[in-house]
Amino acid sequence: MTTERTTQTALPRRIAHLDMDAFFASVELLRYPQLKGLPVVIGGGRRRADDLLARLRDTYPERDWSETTLDRIPLDFFPRLAGYTGRGVATTATYAARQFGVGSAMGLMKAAKLCPQAILLPVDFDEVRRISRLFKSTITEIAPVMEDRGIDEVYIDFTNVPGGQRENGRALARLIQRSIHQATGITCSIGVAPNKLIAKMASEFNKPNGISIVLPEDLQTLIWPLPCRKINGVGPKADARLQAHGIHTIGALAERERGWLIEHFGKSYGDWLHAVSWGRDERPVVTESEPVSMSRETTFERDLHAVRDRAELGAIFTRLCAQVAADLRAKGYQGKTIGIKLRYDNFQSVTRDVTLPDATDDAASIRRHAGLCLKRVDLTRRIRLLGVRVGKLVKPGTEGAAPAHYSGNHPSVPRSVQDKAHDDHTHLLFPDLD
Repeated sequence: MTTERTTQTALPRRIAHLDMDAFFASVELLRYPQLKGLPVVIGGGRRRADDLLARLRDTYPERDWSETTLDRIPLDFFPRLAGYTGRGVATTATYAARQFGVGSAMGLMKAAKLCPQAILLPVDFDEVRRISRLFKSTITEIAPVMEDRGIDEVYIDFTNVPGGQRENGRALARLIQRSIHQATGITCSIGVAPNKLIAKMASEFNKPNGISIVLPEDLQTLIWPLPCRKINGVGPKADARLQAHGIHTIGALAERERGWLIEHFGKSYGDWLHAVSWGRDERPVVTESEPVSMSRETTFERDLHAVRDRAELGAIFTRLCAQVAADLRAKGYQGKTIGIKLRYDNFQSVTRDVTLPDATDDAASIRRHAGLCLKRVDLTRRIRLLGVRVGKLVKPGTEGAAPAHYSGNHPSVPRSVQDKAHDDHTHLLFPDLD
């Protein structure tokens, strides 16, 4: 009996980055198709359908209004950005609004100056999450190796998917685009490249509803002319340092020797900068990953003060801690590091944290230790944002998880500190801590 052996040549890597086009805005345009092509900004609050219907019935009492008749709302009914004076932030904007310079994470007051005629709509998180789950399940039915990177983007490994090598991945990208549009009514843009690093850049090349293919031989023509900020992992501070050395593009970065980059940016980051400038990235597409931390934060409509707004701030703080605890339990985690984040009225941010001997998912314990962290920051200044974070996550029952009798007290914080009265501002804001 003879056994035939066949040598299988490894297929070239085909990694795709898929990004839904103006996702939050696109979700709203499904509800309000009359707004397509117009400048629309999403942000400033959560959608309340009942409030909208009530206003419609007050304004147009002669008509019957329901969720099925929203496409008939006259354009002059929608609120405009002009004159906006709140503290909201833009979640996203349609491409018509982006032409005026409006972008994600921009303050709505600034957006109002750039594009006062833009229509302002609140966020419908429930619908966004529903469509997010729908487009991701559509992808995995075609290409099962998918890495979830957030509400509106994923990485997909095309390499061994039937048809994944055709036209260097373009054929499969077209199939996924069509399938998502049929399932959701929303378009997406896809970049296909040898790795995740370049695929993410490529997905921005041809928006909206575009497909871009980058091959290894395209590095110098398509990637090197891009600014260094296009590299996922080069933030504003690193980019400023690079520019101070006259490095403005990825190509200029590639011209620097690895040793020089290590000398100026440290062993780890310098080595990484050299690798990515040459398009090297061996990270796999990970279908499941453990979260590093869970957090909740909120930006206030107006700046709050620890004394004058202590009741409101205290309630928000308690709610954030309860939400993080609920998130932990829903995902089956406990955390050992409890932290807080504050942003003051001058946009300066501060963080503080404390590490416990045992992990917890108890809301009262999280609030107690987060309160101790607040004791270590300046609470005499007005606060713009407040956040609570739990890190160093573990699964209950594993090493480091809380035993059943755990009370939440942290021995590395002396009892004298835990028991003594806090400073006036902390005590007024969190009177139950002592």
